[in-house]
Amino acid sequence: MAKTAARGGRSKAATRSPAKKRRPAKAAAKSEKPAAPPELATIYDYVCFAAARLKRARVAFAHGTTDPVAEAAFLVGEAMSLHPDEVEPNAARRVPKAAGQRILSWVEQRIATRKPAAYLVNRMYMRGLPFYVDERVIVPRSFIGEILDSHFGDDDVLRLRDPVTVARVLDLCTGSGCLAILAARAFPNARIDAADLSEDALAVAAHNVREHGLENRITLLQGDLFAALRDQRYDLIISNPPYVDAKGMAGLPRECLAEPRMAFDGGADGIDLVRRIIDDAKAHLAPGGGLLCEVGRCKPAIGKAYPRADFLWLDTEESEGEVFWIEATALADVVSA
Repeated sequence: MAKTAARGGRSKAATRSPAKKRRPAKAAAKSEKPAAPPELATIYDYVCFAAARLKRARVAFAHGTTDPVAEAAFLVGEAMSLHPDEVEPNAARRVPKAAGQRILSWVEQRIATRKPAAYLVNRMYMRGLPFYVDERVIVPRSFIGEILDSHFGDDDVLRLRDPVTVARVLDLCTGSGCLAILAARAFPNARIDAADLSEDALAVAAHNVREHGLENRITLLQGDLFAALRDQRYDLIISNPPYVDAKGMAGLPRECLAEPRMAFDGGADGIDLVRRIIDDAKAHLAPGGGLLCEVGRCKPAIGKAYPRADFLWLDTEESEGEVFWIEATALADVVSA
């Protein structure tokens, strides 16, 4: 029987090829990177200019920013060494020449290469925390971060667990390690295991764990889902696994093609790995434990595969029914159709 819990709240310069004849200056200028117009002076000016360029270029926004203004503000903030929350309050601040050149360069690279902005600056934020990212990992953008804050704290609507009582957490498909790090923040007494099949991803995760000073609380493990865990049991299992179905994989925007394919591909119906997680989680949950899993738009496929499972579907500010919670006791009776 499916249930739904609503949760309101938040939220390089172009080089000209050698030519046999000297081209007129006007024509040559067309091959050069657009120079900064003289009116660009403040953070506000650069955000407006960058947003307009990104909008005209029709880039896709699917990596932590949702529109041209948000992405422009992110790039300007990085150039100015400002946290995203500090960009707007500093809108009138003048941008030094070197920072302005970085902004313009990043914008043109973003348009020309279609790489996610996070890869250009090697940074992304989740729940206000900075994380290092590069092409070895998917750009983190999970709804689970919000749920760790909203449904395990002082929530008046739905408090899944008292965070101080959570002692062991497993993050499956950890990627950059961002959810494991957010879990360490949410559950102050917990030790966290973070598993991934990719050695490259775990190298990025190790960097982030060090940067956040959590080497004594987070253990990184390589393996195929639960394979590296043996008989370990956890109070909480969290996972943002690959869940894009075949149709979705065929239609991925160019930006997403820069990310590791294995981080997206969920098989024909999107739930190849999700099935394995649901089927095997019961052997790795402690009494009173639970599984929190993000599945994107695969709710219908999961409902079809597990028609009698007691999933609780959780909403966030930007999603509806894309994350489920299921208790260990309910998993004991789960049988795939």
